[in-house]
Amino acid sequence: MPIFSTSVGKKIIMAVTGLMMVLFVIVHMLGNLTIFASHINAYAAKLHALFLLIWGYRVVLGAAVLAHIFFGVQLTLENRAAKPQGNTMTRYRSVTFAGETMIWTGLLLMAFITYHLLHFTVRITNPAISHFVDALGRPDVYRMVVLSFRHGIIAAIYAASMVVLFLHLSHGIQSFVQTLGGNNDRTLPAVRTAGLVLPAMLLIGFAAIPITVVVGMLGG
Repeated sequence: MPIFSTSVGKKIIMAVTGLMMVLFVIVHMLGNLTIFASHINAYAAKLHALFLLIWGYRVVLGAAVLAHIFFGVQLTLENRAAKPQGNTMTRYRSVTFAGETMIWTGLLLMAFITYHLLHFTVRITNPAISHFVDALGRPDVYRMVVLSFRHGIIAAIYAASMVVLFLHLSHGIQSFVQTLGGNNDRTLPAVRTAGLVLPAMLLIGFAAIPITVVVGMLGG
């Protein structure tokens, strides 16, 4: 029986693809934070020099995202079908808002990723700022970011999306550990803490960029 046809197999695939995306998000945030040292153009130029490698990884990561969504939707539907109806007393006390809304935060993140790629990678949502180059002839990513986030709506979309990411990961990290059999009375406090600390760091790191642009601290 194929692994993806069982509930356990689907959860393992969800865990593996989720881990791939979390690792990418961490690296992506660290790269983005180079904007505060005015090194983001150099960072972007290095990525561009690795064109084939980067796009190969993007294809693999894109497949992981689609698999994560596909099996996530399947597991959600299966869990709802198996849940007794009309008996609120059977609900687990440990259920959280983040856990109950995983499917919706996941779909919102997919919509944001699509917008983000169209905005900064394909550069078709705001073409007026996509042609700038810096003094070294490199794409001026710094200027593109600053000009983008000076639009309050764009900055709000990015900041709000990071809140959604926080909610999704705050439950996803605990689910990942549980899938690997690491949840027990001894490890649960540490898992819960990690499930809040890491998403909070990502929220602060990513949201800091649009917020500092809006208040005039970056690129002012």
